[in-house]
Amino acid sequence: MSQRVCTKRRGWLKAGAVGTAFALTGLRSWPALATVDRESNGARELAFYNQHTGENLKTSYWAEGNYLPDALTDINHILRDYRTNDVRPMELPLLDLLYTLQGVLATPKPFQIISGYRSPQTNAMLAAHSGGVAKSSLHMQGRAIDIHVEGIPLDQLRRAAIALQVGGVGYYPASNFVHVDTGRVRAW
Repeated sequence: MSQRVCTKRRGWLKAGAVGTAFALTGLRSWPALATVDRESNGARELAFYNQHTGENLKTSYWAEGNYLPDALTDINHILRDYRTNDVRPMELPLLDLLYTLQGVLATPKPFQIISGYRSPQTNAMLAAHSGGVAKSSLHMQGRAIDIHVEGIPLDQLRRAAIALQVGGVGYYPASNFVHVDTGRVRAW
């Protein structure tokens, strides 16, 4: 049974934000933006590789105006806290942000997952050992993800995410990842 979870589009996912991101990232291929078309009823697909578990996932998570519950379950599983195996539903706007970012970057490569959902226990442990982990991290709410993409320079990924003006973007070149979230717009 397919349940209509949510189909409202946010203003930041419209073509204007994508066009701005396209211009600011220096991408040269306008046809690549066709993959970010929000007004069609076509499928939205995401691909992930979890660096900690070795798992791959490529799935259509939205089609014909609906989020697909089975695909969302699969996404939530691959983005789970690998330390505790705890699974939490990831926020749908975060998935749409990744879909938009993927289209702007014009790459078929999967998002390499460094951290998706974090249980409170894992977050507390990480915060105790690093000044760069927020004690009330959006990772614990399923609203943040740390990623990189094979073949995309980390700075380009960062610039593309910032240009979308969707939420937070953190740049961690020493650890080879960019943090994106659906909190307030900010960058560090």
